[in-house]
Amino acid sequence: MTFQLILFYLFAAVILYGALQTVTAKNPVHAALHLVLTFCASAMMWLLMQAEFLGITLVVVYVGAVMVLFLFVVMMLNIDVEEMRQGFWRHAPAALVVGVLMAALLIAIFLAPDTALNQFGLMKDIPADYSNVRDLGKQIYTAYLLPFELAAVLLVLGMVAAIALVHRKTNNPKRQDPAEQVKVSADKNRMRLVKMESVVQTPTTQPEPAENLETKA
Repeated sequence: MTFQLILFYLFAAVILYGALQTVTAKNPVHAALHLVLTFCASAMMWLLMQAEFLGITLVVVYVGAVMVLFLFVVMMLNIDVEEMRQGFWRHAPAALVVGVLMAALLIAIFLAPDTALNQFGLMKDIPADYSNVRDLGKQIYTAYLLPFELAAVLLVLGMVAAIALVHRKTNNPKRQDPAEQVKVSADKNRMRLVKMESVVQTPTTQPEPAENLETKA
């Protein structure tokens, strides 16, 4: 067993632990921090696979920006944790079945003889002039353009769904009603012209200093 393979199993164990704690943690802040740990271990896995650009992007974008935003949102919102966890064990069997199916599917892909994923420890050295960014951009915008666009749409839908779930039972005075917004007209509801009389201020005479008054006296 090579040192690279030992690191692979070590980071895989850290990823499984972080993912499990992300789902089962009672405190949302702790769950977000465990997700940060999972992202960092996943970045190390990308570095082991000689995909440095993906590893650095995962740390900079997700850990440095997205997860920091999640932490601020979780700490600022008044979330009832107990109410959110009421249906956890009710849906646990279905989630377990889905997780087992996904794990079996990934293992089947890793062990497939027609893929190079089963040769993790036998990766060849890449040339010095090889660019991960150029190769990744070529693959994304040629062979995987449709999955890339679908992933972007799913991310937007997930963001909208998260906002809707958070504000579904809160009395938010700033909540907007799209039906009422469409009915608004600019000349009647958004702007009002008020006619006011012009006021001219006359300058007031300043009192003379006390020294001048004593001189005159």
